[in-house]
Amino acid sequence: MICTTLQVYVPYEYWLLRVKLELGSVVFDCRKIHFLQSLTARVRTTIVGNASRLGGQRASRTREPPGCVMNLPNSLTVLRIFFIPVLVVVLLTREPNVVFFGVPINFSEWGVLILLTAAATDWADGFFARRRSEVTTLGILLDPIADKLLMSAAFISLVEMHLVHGWMVVIIIGREIVVLGLRNIASAEGFTIPASTLGKTKMVLQVIAVCAAILGARHPMIRPLAVVLLWLVVGSATVSAVQYFQKFWGRVDGSVKQRRHLRILERHKNAQDVPTVQ
Repeated sequence: MICTTLQVYVPYEYWLLRVKLELGSVVFDCRKIHFLQSLTARVRTTIVGNASRLGGQRASRTREPPGCVMNLPNSLTVLRIFFIPVLVVVLLTREPNVVFFGVPINFSEWGVLILLTAAATDWADGFFARRRSEVTTLGILLDPIADKLLMSAAFISLVEMHLVHGWMVVIIIGREIVVLGLRNIASAEGFTIPASTLGKTKMVLQVIAVCAAILGARHPMIRPLAVVLLWLVVGSATVSAVQYFQKFWGRVDGSVKQRRHLRILERHKNAQDVPTVQ
C-alpha cells in the first residue's frame, strides 16, 4: 500500500517541481527580458536626448533666424505695385509741371522717372532675393503680377493719351495673359517654363518704348523712335509667345490627354464594378 502511494506521490512531486522550475525559468527570463528592454529604452532615450541637444546647439550656431515674409525683396515688389496708380495719375492728368531748382520738369519727365524707378525695383528685388537667399512664395507670386500690372497700366494710359495704337496694346497684354495661362497649366502638370532670353529682352524693350512714348507727348522729335520701339515690342511679344507654345505645349498637351484617357478608363471600370439590381 505504501509502495503504491509512493509510486503515485513521487511522480506528482516530480512533475510539480519540474513545473515550478520551468515557471521560475520563464519568470526569470521574462524579468531578464524586461530588464534589458527597460535598460535599452533608457540608453536610447539618453542617446537621443544628447543627440537632439547637441543637434539643437549645432543648429542654433549654424541656422539663421527665419526671415519675415515682408523682407527687403518683397517690400521692393510691393513698392513697385504702389508706383502703378501714381504713374497712371501723372500720365492721365498730365501733372505736375513744376520748376525744380530752375529746371522745368513737366509730367512726361515725372512719368519716365516713376517708370524707371519701378523698373529698377524689378531688378533690385530679384538681385537681393538671390543674394540674401530670401526667395519666398509671396515674392514668387507677386513679382510677375507687379510686372504685368505696371506695364499694362502704362500701355493703357498711353492708349488713353492717343500715343499708342490700341491693337498693339491688345497684342502685348494678350501675350502676357496667354503665357501666364500656359505657365499655370505647365505648373499643374509638374513642368516649369523658365523665362527665355527673348522674353527678358522684351521686358527691357517695353520699358524703353514706354519711356520714349511718354517723352514723345512733349517732344515730337522722339515719336518716330517710340513707334519703332513699339513695333519691336509687338514683334518680340509675338515671337516669344510662339516659342513658348513650340517648346512646352506638346508635352503639356500629351500629359493632359494621357490623364484624360486614364480617367475615362477608371470611369468605365467603376461602371462595370457597380452591381446591377435584378
